[in-house]
Amino acid sequence: MKDSLKPGIRYAHTFTVPLSKTVPALYPESDEFLAMPEVFATGFLVGFLEWACIRAINPHLDWPQEQTVGTHIDVSHEAATPPGLKVTATVELLAVEGRKLVFSVEAHDGVELISRGRHERFVINREKFDARVGAKAAPTSNTA
Repeated sequence: MKDSLKPGIRYAHTFTVPLSKTVPALYPESDEFLAMPEVFATGFLVGFLEWACIRAINPHLDWPQEQTVGTHIDVSHEAATPPGLKVTATVELLAVEGRKLVFSVEAHDGVELISRGRHERFVINREKFDARVGAKAAPTSNTA
C-alpha cells in the first residue's frame, strides 16, 4: 500500500445499464428471476459499487500485486432503474484500518438516488491469496 492510501479519497464512476445487467440476467437458470422486471439487478448494483471502490483506490496500491476483495456490504436499493439509463456511483474512503478499507457509497440513475450505504474491502497480496484459495480447492478436485 502506498502512503497516499488515506481517508478522503473520492471517486465517481458512470455506467450505462445494459439489458445484460437486469434482474432476469442475474440467474437465467431461475424461472423466478426470468419472470421478474427488466431493471438493474441488486446483485449487479453491488458489483458496480465495488467497481467504483476498486477504481478509487487502485492508484494507491502496488497494483496488480496488491488488490482488494470485498468483505462486507450494507447498502439500500431504493429505486428501480431501467436499461439505457446511466448510473453514477460516488464513493469515499472513510477509514484505513490496517488492510481493511471502509467506504461510503451511493448511486444515482440521473433521475433519483438508487442506493446508499457502506462497503468494506480488504487489501490482499494476490500471490498469497491465490495460494490459499488453491489449497482450499485442492481437496475438492481430489474427490471429483
